[in-house]
Amino acid sequence: MTDKPIPLPNVSGPILTKIIQYCQHHKDDASRRQPKPSNYDLENDCSEAAVQQAIEKMDDFDRDFCRVDQGTLYDLLLAANFLDIQPLLDLVGYTVASMMKDKSVQEIRDTFHIKNDFTPEEEKRVIKENSWCEN
Repeated sequence: MTDKPIPLPNVSGPILTKIIQYCQHHKDDASRRQPKPSNYDLENDCSEAAVQQAIEKMDDFDRDFCRVDQGTLYDLLLAANFLDIQPLLDLVGYTVASMMKDKSVQEIRDTFHIKNDFTPEEEKRVIKENSWCEN
């Protein structure tokens, strides 16, 4: 063992503290030791039933863990990715995705403070090109 510091340029102290809390809580999870899909993996099925099942699988700690402001949530997402903690990345990514569920484009822009930089013509074109994915 060495006393050399490990550089974590993309992870602040408070975020690292939260990540350590997450890892300590889940250190004995058998499901985390085995290579299998995450409880929150909705990549192949994001139906209402699949979302409800993912929520039911979440323990109270995970639900409470993600009840933070958006900035903290984004910092956790970036840190989980940087540190390659896939279950945490899935959890926080799921939380961010659920913030978009059933929202209009304008509501998503408002939630995430996204400026619409399309001209009206560009926006119409994008909507037309992507109309296949509506409903």
